[in-house]
Order: sequence, then structure tokens, then C-alpha cells
Amino acid sequence: MLKIYTTNYCPYCKKAKELFTSLSLPFEEIDITENALARDEASAKAGGWLTVPMIFRNEEFLGGFDDVYKLHLEGKLK
Repeated sequence: MLKIYTTNYCPYCKKAKELFTSLSLPFEEIDITENALARDEASAKAGGWLTVPMIFRNEEFLGGFDDVYKLHLEGKLK
């Protein structure tokens, strides 16, 4: 299962969600726009990553939109 930490103003968050939806990949979205604690927890799990989206698969940090899109193009996302 994919988990994506987002903010409500991030265009790359929107692109990632659109990609997952177009591929029929289920995901859980955690909006951290106004939740500093959740942002800090996600950042710690991501090794200090500070930008959104922060995308995980089964607790493995995949990166942001560009990283996940690259996995998709390589056939490694599904």
C-alpha cells in the first residue's frame, strides 16, 4: 500500500495522486498542511526529507513525485 504525505497547496502532491489513481493503485493520503507533528514524523521516517510529497510503499521511502514517476516509467511502481 502506498502512503503519501501531502499539503493542500502542492502541485506535485496532486500529480502523484493523479498518477496513482490513473494506475488504479490504492493509496492513503495524510494531509500535513497544518500538522507539524505529522510532518516531523514523516520527515524522520524519510531520513530527513523536508519537501512534499513524501511517498512510502510498505514503510519504504520512495521519494517525491519525480522519483515515483521514474519508477513508473521503469515499470517498477506497480
